[in-house]
Amino acid sequence: MKKDITIAEAQEQVDEWISTIGVRYFNELTNMTILTEEVGELARIMARKYGEQSFKESDKNADLGDEMADVLWVLICLANQTGVDLTEALQKNIEKKTKRDKDRHKENKKLK
Repeated sequence: MKKDITIAEAQEQVDEWISTIGVRYFNELTNMTILTEEVGELARIMARKYGEQSFKESDKNADLGDEMADVLWVLICLANQTGVDLTEALQKNIEKKTKRDKDRHKENKKLK
C-alpha cells in the first residue's frame, strides 16, 4: 500500500538515507550539476513521449516517474545542505504567485 509523505518527511528520509547509506552529501556544486543532469534526462523522456522526437532503442524502457523522482531527490539534497525548509519555501512561493498572478492568467487571451 502506498503511503503519502509530507515534504518535511521526504527531507528527513533523504537525510537519513544519505547519512546511513550514501556516506555523505556531495558538495553543493556537485549536486547542482547532478540536478542539471537529472533534469536533462527528464527532458529527454518528455521530448520523446510528448514531443516530436522518436524513442531510440535505449530510451524505450525509460520511466518518467523515476526520472521525476531523481530530480526531486537531488533538489531535496540541495535543500537539506543549504538549510532550506522546502515546506515553508513552497508555501511562500504559492503565496507569492497567488498575489502576483491573481488575475494575470485569467486575462491571458492565449489561455482561453
